Amino acid sequence: MDAETVAVLREHKRRQQQERLAAGEVWKETGFVFTQADGDRLHPQHVSDQFLWLAYLAGLPPIRLHDLRHGAASLMLAAGVEIKVVQETLGHTSSAFTADTYTSVFPQVAMAAAEKTAALLLGDDHDGGVVRQLHA
Repeated sequence: MDAETVAVLREHKRRQQQERLAAGEVWKETGFVFTQADGDRLHPQHVSDQFLWLAYLAGLPPIRLHDLRHGAASLMLAAGVEIKVVQETLGHTSSAFTADTYTSVFPQVAMAAAEKTAALLLGDDHDGGVVRQLHA
């Protein structure tokens, strides 16, 4: 996780510790990171409903909470993160499954791939590239 997310989660943990103290004996130790005020688990449908409501308030189209997982994977790939890292982040058993699932390439990723390939073949002013070296 990035440093900002870690900082947010640490602050959440601090607030949750305060809730735990305030709840006293009624606190339910579930081990969950996100809980109700008494430590009990959040109901998955309630979390999904809240997400849909927040998306609506933000003017976004209706999307499922699970769609964020797909979006995160696509953004990691668009940022140039290696497929193996994306696979491990998502918990997939193989990078082939990850590649097959997330093969829709963003136009900027396709352009970056074309530029990298051209740089390898043609090179820049310093190394001449593979093609130019063959002609020399």
